[in-house]
Amino acid sequence: MSVAFHKMHGLGNDFIVIDARDVPVAMSAARAAALAERRTGIGCDQLIVLEPSADADVRMRIFNADGSEVEACGNAARAVGLLLGGEQRIETLGGTIASTATLSGASVDMGPARFGWDEIPLAYAMDTLSMPVGWDDLENPAAVNVGNPHVVFFVPDADAVMLSQLGPMIETDPLFPEKVNVGVASVVGPRHIKLRVWERGVGLTRACGTGACAAAVLAIRRGLVTAPVRVDLPGGPLEITWKPGGTILMSGPAAFSFAGTFDEDAYPL
Repeated sequence: MSVAFHKMHGLGNDFIVIDARDVPVAMSAARAAALAERRTGIGCDQLIVLEPSADADVRMRIFNADGSEVEACGNAARAVGLLLGGEQRIETLGGTIASTATLSGASVDMGPARFGWDEIPLAYAMDTLSMPVGWDDLENPAAVNVGNPHVVFFVPDADAVMLSQLGPMIETDPLFPEKVNVGVASVVGPRHIKLRVWERGVGLTRACGTGACAAAVLAIRRGLVTAPVRVDLPGGPLEITWKPGGTILMSGPAAFSFAGTFDEDAYPL
């Protein structure tokens, strides 16, 4: 069977989006990883499957490039919000989020931040605002769950960190039983940070929406910045607004790249 897809991206974080609301499309880790492969598949950081939802306007399933299904993706939420238009309530494994399409992307209410060690989750109890752990020169990070788990290190120069080496080590550390997204952030100004992210199941990425949310929220909690926060990623900027006890609002661009089809039989389950 031929399956239609849209190729989209948010700040260079790219997606295959399959609308399976009317005609179901089976997806597995093997099929998602094969489609995500950039040499022999279509190529993407995440594969998105849109399905009917009993509790929201649409259900969004998210598969990383390695085929693992994950809870949340902020850049994908903006892309889906732009694709569907208007206001949408989007069900994810990380909770229901709300998007509002704009001329160049979408604003997304990502829901509340969770700071409990068992909510992130960590393997054992500790202070998640100043964690007494370290890997080489990266020490005392903060952690948060913004629909998926993140650990963020605040450093003098985010560009100087060898994240390609340290990222996979931290991602798979036993401290994080569900693995973790790893961010390194530098404060640029009172409402401005710079961020690089090693994304769980993907690797170094040009942009990570949930990573931007995590870094901004944790920087606010530490008193390093105040909202709204501009977060500069390698692919471009996002704006994050959050107040303690409230939900996280993320605004930024998304774009349509092209549409196409693939043969389901060429990517077996």
